[in-house]
Amino acid sequence: MKKVKITVLKTTLDKELADEYGVEGLGPCPMLKEGQVFYADYARPEGLCDEAWKAIYQYVFALAHGSGGDLFYYGDWIRKPGVAICSCNDGLRPVIFKLEATDREARPGD
Repeated sequence: MKKVKITVLKTTLDKELADEYGVEGLGPCPMLKEGQVFYADYARPEGLCDEAWKAIYQYVFALAHGSGGDLFYYGDWIRKPGVAICSCNDGLRPVIFKLEATDREARPGD
């Protein structure tokens, strides 16, 4: 199993939906910052939001187990081998992630 690099590409806010449904003063996700990097395999990396992890872990798991040299999901989604672009499931302020297969071996407790 290999480590997967998780990069926060973008923190967003759907202003229209936030104005209608969000609490006063709601902004983009306060937990994650653009450019932040995590490495993961089978476990959520420290500092990554639990809800974001629930939304992306299956893609991390697939990349950690050998989808690095292949186009992800039958080649009809991402054109770069070993890469997936995913987001958390916050409907008002989703965070967009880039997941990349690496050559770093995963080790227990690492």
